[in-house]
Amino acid sequence: MKIWFITGASKGFGREWAEAALERGDRVAVSSRSTGAFDELVNKYGDAVLPLTLDVTDRAAVADAVREVVDRFGRIDVVVNNAGYGLFGMVEEVDEEQARAQLDVNLLGPLWVTQAVLPQMRAQGNGHVIQVSSIAGVFALPGLGLYHASKFGLEGFTDSLAAEVKEFGISVTLVEPAGYATDWAGPSAVHAEHLPQYDAFRSAMARPAGKRGDPAATRAAILQVVDAAEPPLRIFFGPGPLPVIKAEYARRIAEWEAWDGVSQEAFGA
Repeated sequence: MKIWFITGASKGFGREWAEAALERGDRVAVSSRSTGAFDELVNKYGDAVLPLTLDVTDRAAVADAVREVVDRFGRIDVVVNNAGYGLFGMVEEVDEEQARAQLDVNLLGPLWVTQAVLPQMRAQGNGHVIQVSSIAGVFALPGLGLYHASKFGLEGFTDSLAAEVKEFGISVTLVEPAGYATDWAGPSAVHAEHLPQYDAFRSAMARPAGKRGDPAATRAAILQVVDAAEPPLRIFFGPGPLPVIKAEYARRIAEWEAWDGVSQEAFGA
């Protein structure tokens, strides 16, 4: 039996993974900013569920929540940093409040949760930190610059984290989903005010939405990841990301090689 702590668990991946864990007999602490978001889970699973009202941008509240989970269940085996949302807008269009809020939730929120659980996991001698990133953490498109910044940042500190905590028996995994039918681009999203100078570009890049994955289909996948003896540092969810990233990295390598002469000069004699 595993003890989970999942942020942003009221819907989307967080809700699906909480239910997957509970269905097999695990214990799960679930958090959301909305009160009453987990009444149905509590009614169905009783004391196996610990519902928490939590804003992950509040570092002190995060620390309190972690203590409450440990007090209730005795340990934390798996933490899932799922809380987050999409910010849509060209880089020039995003205002200061929107930019800071995006980084607070998508980047600093996972940092505060991770920092809060690590002492407990070190004391246990084991644990697994799951960071819900995105294909947007390794590949960028126009119109999502600050969202990409938050996910690229998450990938960066998590890569360092994995090396730092390995000796303590703690595993770290970045889950990088493709497009799924969650609220990420729906009610949960924030949209910057459009500048007319980008209207032509916006129209040119507009295309019909492709097929979206079913979040429920990820249940078995996440259980395989957390149960693995040697879980991956990175894993895509969905069939689309791998060919896209292969092509993207091929382009990057080709450009670096084409400019390698200038790179060598830049180092000096």
